[in-house]
Amino acid sequence: MALEIRQQLKLSQQLVMTPQLQQAIKLLQLSRMELMDVVRTELEENPVLEEGQETADEKTPAEEEQDAEVSAEQAQDGVKEVEGDRDGMSDIDWKTYLESYSLGGSTADSYEDDEDRPSYENLLTRKPTLSDHLLWQLNLSRLENQDRAIATEIIGNVDDDGYLQASVEELAAQTGCDPRDIARVLAVVQDFDPPGVASRNLQECLLKQVDQLGMSDDLVGIILRDHLEDLENRRYQAIARSLQVSLDEVFGVAKFISALDPRPGSQFGQEDVHYIIPDIFVYKVSDEYVVVLNDEGLPNLRINSFYRNALSGSAPLDEKAGEYIQEKLRGALWLIKSIHQRQRTIYRVTKSIVKFQRDFFDRGVDHLKPLVLRDVAEDIEMHESTVSRVTTNKYVQTPQGLFELKYFFNSGISTTEGDSVASESVKSKIKEIIAAENSRKPHSDQKIVDILHDQGIDIARRTVTKYREMLGVGSSTQRKRLF
Repeated sequence: MALEIRQQLKLSQQLVMTPQLQQAIKLLQLSRMELMDVVRTELEENPVLEEGQETADEKTPAEEEQDAEVSAEQAQDGVKEVEGDRDGMSDIDWKTYLESYSLGGSTADSYEDDEDRPSYENLLTRKPTLSDHLLWQLNLSRLENQDRAIATEIIGNVDDDGYLQASVEELAAQTGCDPRDIARVLAVVQDFDPPGVASRNLQECLLKQVDQLGMSDDLVGIILRDHLEDLENRRYQAIARSLQVSLDEVFGVAKFISALDPRPGSQFGQEDVHYIIPDIFVYKVSDEYVVVLNDEGLPNLRINSFYRNALSGSAPLDEKAGEYIQEKLRGALWLIKSIHQRQRTIYRVTKSIVKFQRDFFDRGVDHLKPLVLRDVAEDIEMHESTVSRVTTNKYVQTPQGLFELKYFFNSGISTTEGDSVASESVKSKIKEIIAAENSRKPHSDQKIVDILHDQGIDIARRTVTKYREMLGVGSSTQRKRLF
């Protein structure tokens, strides 16, 4: 077979993602806080970009001429400047003013009485962690030298829930101490506050709390030591027969144990509170809904006038400097354009959602309609992927509350009348049914299916189970309460 070289012409289509297009797509899917971080970083790195309103130096000749005409008209109207009473300056008690003025520039609030001063606890920069609380108690204890080192190692292995995540053997290997010394110091740490801290399992945690109440030898302690599995599975009659006590006594003990804290370290949780700032608002004005973008906090970007004048040719510019400024200028202009495009896209998507979900905005979640990304994409003549990026991590403040834009997109569930209802509406109905049930005889999933069928919703039992688990609601056995 002979080899030969040929020239061949081939026509094909290819999508090329330019850096500018990649940046626009990235900005589209960022949350509000992430967008502000990107803009802040760009302001630091791009000298052509700056924040602020346009000044008089940046106005066009036509705008300056118009301002001059307005000033001339005001001068012809005889508008005079109002002068203050300069003689009143002598009435000021300058001595008192200077005594109360802090030359150091401090703006701290002054309080006439200590009772008006806020407590120092309210001025702390962060909440104390569980580890801080335990180490503080360790410093007040009588443990010294080796025992103090062991206690510090134990506290370092306590998780946020208050449980010890290392065995005595592991702690002995880490510290090089005798396991008996580890067990002795562990017993001391387990007496620290909060009760039940540094326990190795739930049973030990509850027993420590009962022991500090002086009830370890009572019926409560006996049930926790010998019948915890029966207690977890609500086999109260088996416990009563085994201990030869009445069922009411077992109910009383179970009610008391349910009031104990299974996570003693939860009160020292350091989870940060995430405040959500809506990207857009929906207001009801008369019978219409108005969509308003939230531009608060977003910096007003503009091109620096110095670099703009440098490129205008008023002064000779070095070739490399000119290329650098041109490159930064293109990046700044594209960033401004991408942010404006992002805001317009969010506005159009929200307007379309309001049109499709008008019944929800009028009457609540029970009237939420099934909606998919394709419906909105076809309505605003955009691609589904664009709508998906816009609705990710974007929040809207409505008369019904604060929602993520993705909340309004739901699959449909058929009704007995041939229509469809949104899955979120079905979840809301399931939650209402469970909230209204008798806690002594909770509804099974099949019973919930029958109730929804009577309300005109045709749904399978496995779907009810899935929605119930998504709502964080236990089964009928777990929801059952005998007292």
